[in-house]
Amino acid sequence: MSGNKYCFAIDRGGTFTDVLCICPGGKVRTMKLLSEDPERYSDAPREGIRRILKEETGEDLAPSGLVDTSKIGWVRMGTTVATNALLERKGDPVVLVVNSGFRDLLYIGNQARPKIFDLNIRKPANLYQSVVEVDCRIVPQQPERCELKQNWKVLEGVAGTKYLEVHPVDEVALRASLSSAREQGVSSVAVVLAHSYACPEHEIRVGALARELGFSHVTLSHEAMPMCRVVARGYTACAEAYLTPHVDRYLASFKSGFDKQLEGVDVLFMQSDGGLTNMENFRGARAILSGPAGGVVGYALTGARETELPLIGFDMGGTSTDVSRYAGSYEHVIESTTAGVTIQAPQLDINTVAAGGGSRLFFRSGIFVVGPESAGSHPGPACYKKGGPLTVTDANLILGRILPQYFPKIFGPKENEPLDHEIARSKFVQLQAEINSHLKASGDDRVLSIEQVALGFIRVANETMCRPIRALTQSRGLDTANHVLSCFGGAGGQHACAIARNLGIGKVVVHKYAGILSAYGMALADVVQELQEPSGLEFSDANAQQLKERLDALSQQCHNKLAQQGFRKIELEPFLHLRYEGTDGALMVAPSAAGKQSSASSALLSAYGDFHATFLERYRTEFGFVLQNRRIIVDDIRIRGLGKNETPPESKVKDASEVTPPAEGNTRVHFDQGSFDAPIYLTKNLLAGHKVTGPAVLIDQLSTIVVEPECGVQVTPFGDLIMDVKTGGKHGINAELDPVHLSIFSHRFMSIAEQMGRVLQRTSISTNIKERLDFSCALFGPDGGLVSNAPHIPVHLGAMQETVQYQLRVRGDTLKNGDVILANHPSAGGSHLPDLTVITPVFYESHPRPVFFVASRGHHADIGGITPGSMPPHSTSLAQEGAAFKSFLIVENGVFQEQQIVERLTTPTAAKGAVGTRNLSDNLSDLKAQIAANHKGIQLVAELIDSYGLDVVQAYMSHIQKNAELAVRDMLRQIGRDTLARTGSTVLEAREFMDDGSPIALKVTIDAELGSALCDFTGSGVEVWGNCNAPRAITLSALIYCLRCMVGHDVPLNQGCLAPIQVIIPKNSILDPSEGAAVVGGNVQTSQRIVDTVLKAFGVCAASQGCMNNITIGDETWGYYETVAGGAGAGPGWHGAGGVHTHMTNTRITDPEILELRYPMILKRFCLRTDGSGGRGQFNGGEGVERDLLFRKPVTLSVLTERRTLQPYGLAGGESGKSGRNLVVKHDGRVIALAGKTCIDVEAGDTFAMKTPGGGGFGPSGGSSKTGEGTDQENSIRFVERGTVFNYLQAQESA
Repeated sequence: MSGNKYCFAIDRGGTFTDVLCICPGGKVRTMKLLSEDPERYSDAPREGIRRILKEETGEDLAPSGLVDTSKIGWVRMGTTVATNALLERKGDPVVLVVNSGFRDLLYIGNQARPKIFDLNIRKPANLYQSVVEVDCRIVPQQPERCELKQNWKVLEGVAGTKYLEVHPVDEVALRASLSSAREQGVSSVAVVLAHSYACPEHEIRVGALARELGFSHVTLSHEAMPMCRVVARGYTACAEAYLTPHVDRYLASFKSGFDKQLEGVDVLFMQSDGGLTNMENFRGARAILSGPAGGVVGYALTGARETELPLIGFDMGGTSTDVSRYAGSYEHVIESTTAGVTIQAPQLDINTVAAGGGSRLFFRSGIFVVGPESAGSHPGPACYKKGGPLTVTDANLILGRILPQYFPKIFGPKENEPLDHEIARSKFVQLQAEINSHLKASGDDRVLSIEQVALGFIRVANETMCRPIRALTQSRGLDTANHVLSCFGGAGGQHACAIARNLGIGKVVVHKYAGILSAYGMALADVVQELQEPSGLEFSDANAQQLKERLDALSQQCHNKLAQQGFRKIELEPFLHLRYEGTDGALMVAPSAAGKQSSASSALLSAYGDFHATFLERYRTEFGFVLQNRRIIVDDIRIRGLGKNETPPESKVKDASEVTPPAEGNTRVHFDQGSFDAPIYLTKNLLAGHKVTGPAVLIDQLSTIVVEPECGVQVTPFGDLIMDVKTGGKHGINAELDPVHLSIFSHRFMSIAEQMGRVLQRTSISTNIKERLDFSCALFGPDGGLVSNAPHIPVHLGAMQETVQYQLRVRGDTLKNGDVILANHPSAGGSHLPDLTVITPVFYESHPRPVFFVASRGHHADIGGITPGSMPPHSTSLAQEGAAFKSFLIVENGVFQEQQIVERLTTPTAAKGAVGTRNLSDNLSDLKAQIAANHKGIQLVAELIDSYGLDVVQAYMSHIQKNAELAVRDMLRQIGRDTLARTGSTVLEAREFMDDGSPIALKVTIDAELGSALCDFTGSGVEVWGNCNAPRAITLSALIYCLRCMVGHDVPLNQGCLAPIQVIIPKNSILDPSEGAAVVGGNVQTSQRIVDTVLKAFGVCAASQGCMNNITIGDETWGYYETVAGGAGAGPGWHGAGGVHTHMTNTRITDPEILELRYPMILKRFCLRTDGSGGRGQFNGGEGVERDLLFRKPVTLSVLTERRTLQPYGLAGGESGKSGRNLVVKHDGRVIALAGKTCIDVEAGDTFAMKTPGGGGFGPSGGSSKTGEGTDQENSIRFVERGTVFNYLQAQESA
């Protein structure tokens, strides 16, 4: 960097643009501007540069009238331009080119719905405008398994892999289709062809043709990201094609305001991976986290000098909070989802939660709620004087934690006024009245002051932000308290002490540029050049030389590209993307340095280090174990090259002559401990060695830092702040209901269930639990009543409570500390036999009886029975479905009863043809993982009791259950009043039928005054000779699911939901069968029909597909299981979504490339139906899907489906959706119709062709069909979360 030039680091955020300038001589200037202020400037970063140049030199413009660049050394910038375009869907029109039969592949995606309780399923909008299907196809060769008679051309893929060309590219038809798209004005194309990541020949030919036809932006998926999984790679390619032209236009606009278009100035942009790249290489898909990545680099490189402990980054802004972790190296992920789009690209693991200064405040059914809706930057919080709602910022203003006199005057309609305290106060008066009115009606004579109300919302907001931090650490087996909190962002300083105290963290680091640390991170970051290619080789000595050669080649390319940019100091970081064969848990692994000293002779070891040792260590840390005698596969080879940063180090500040700095004044601030007159200090006046004792308010030019009572601050030699926070001790609250602590305990109880789930996922071994996340964990009270159940699998919602309460009835007072119970029997609250439930009583200190229970339910791949997978489509008795446990002590007095459980699992039942479990080792491993998850729950419950006391924790358990009851009662009162007004009665009735004619009858009698209901299923069919019998627990789960959907907002999912409802289920019926009845279909099919019946009775929406479409394929050596999406029902104000799972399931489907690599099948078609399967109406039902599977060898096909005879109903005059259909197309051309539930042997060359049901329509056709897409509350912005914590929760909701 030239010593006489001005160098700029800029973070263009959603609300503010932060500018940091390193002036000649080392002086540092900072500035904050509104990102959008069109009346004053067209581009905020350029305006910031102009203003600083003007203030420092007196000159800002060249003779051309543009910003003078002669004094600019470099510009480094992060920007939200790509993120905003993705969130707002404002990218360029894109034509998507895919294989024939897959036109809707990216629309269907993984087939899971984004939010499991939203009846109005809102799938993310497509990034493409139109689709061109090209008749070309390649598939893996599979010479050992393929028995098809064919003469397909063999193509060479990467690393010696072989592919078969089923169809070459039909260039004539493609040319015509692309020409038509080009004539419509589309200039950007994304080409996404199956298996192109490893064999790109077809994509290259399509891309060449597109360029020939004049498309200016051509994105080939294998170039965007050469990784397996066509859906995620397709999203990435679409994002690249969609965003990059938009980014290019922004860059051109940015340059256009500078003299000579910034020629001769080093301009770099921050990428999502924390590295800078040249402006010319800044691409859309790698720019999603451009701004937040700068913050991670900033706190990592500056915070590490203050502590040896790992750091937790806490970046709280206006609309959201970013949470991340740094422990000596950056934590990257290769795949992450933002705004519904899965991006395959290296990106920092930044977890964004919807809790920022603009998060809205609500009081719902007696509970304080913060977010996720946000006021955004416009209209912003109420105090911005633009008509905005109450937010966290307003609460901080009321509490004296924000001082308007120190804020810039950029608010009001003309953006020239200060923050308005009175507007915020007047709105809090209204909310205060609502809260106190509720308290009075509940028999609580307390009257909360405005400050108590505001403080309550701050506590809730803090707990909301603590939850992802706990998940980020505890889920990996790390102690949250063994970290240092690095706080930055405009709003973070107001919450840092409280966040740290809640987490047990004793130290907080606040950098002197904390208000603009993301911008400072741009100045510190390295330039990054990444190269990656797929491999597929086994990680073995035999392949070590070949792996080394590929690493060498990529390393040389990286080095050359950085050297061409003028870098002298270059570092290269090698990575291998490794996984155990047969698993999906791949880890991007760097070699351990110790490996280079290894005595091993491997060429790979001696050149790069020990990848194997690092993989085993990472795997054990992430998952709790390693697999023995299992091959390790190299999915990808990656090199990350770093052109090292040469920004001069920070200068130190002057030493203080006295320990206590002079105060600027005092202000009244409200805390948990009371109200205090707190001194005000300006951080610009603080010197090294100064100490401040809380309470105090520190005013930065760009942020406010609140030092709470019992906390202290010391200034470091570099001018940073180190805050010491007092932690530990019991919270001084009592057992009486407090609406603030009600919300806090709701978060804490839910967090226990979530952390149990993370441990179970981490320590399990089977695909079903570890990768499909088919499990649930829950916390129960001493009476067995559900307290919290992380809402992941709807069919588990209420069922586990029945299981725990059964154990209490059977075992009573005989339970001892150290006992663990196993159960799965339908009469003991089970759903179906593969779902094994592990229950552990929680004892505390000297209490003789359990004070809580914890339980985990997981779907085991096999527990015996007459068919592999333990889900026979034709079973007629429970014994045919596998091993059954009512109340089995799997751990007694702390000892795992391995011999007894092995004997039970391996002994066949009495059913003819039944065998014991076919996968004992996975059963045992997963059961031990469930026990470990329960143990984690016990630890967390004990910690909660230690903090608050047993009486308080149990009291709030009861309060939360009653709060759920209150929410349901409020809903029933409203439904009762509406029903009475509409029909003159408060009695609702509905009847639905299974395909065999068995009725599901429901009569609901609502008491609109009490908010209660009687749900009577009398009249439902008798037990059936088959497996569609649903255990009683399934009906209760379906009811809880429906109630939660109808409430319409988050409520605690616990036994309180059913308290206002009396349920009558006839014994020995299809809804409460006899003890030995087969039930596997009841769990997956009848549960859907129960939901249809409940929603029909309440008149909520039309029927969805009403089926899970369960398909099992395999032979004696392998098995494959999937459930397939269909159409969702329409409702008042919305069209039903197509190609999505509905109601009681949300299972993800296997990616087509993974399917064809691992199994002897070819996916010929996967798209929405085109025969009008969605019922017509004012609002149309969603379309079902077509899915065709070609078998490459003889296999057994099992089908367990419904809605093949009867159609999903329409509502309010809407038409019914079409039923589904199962066909087998024989290799000789014959077409055979299959029944809804059947098992058949198929031959090589046969195709299973399935059409799944559509959803019903709502309202008569011809009416106005304006949808309710914009029905979110006025002045609200729903923030889109992201990061590994969000991805995990999203994955588990789609388990």
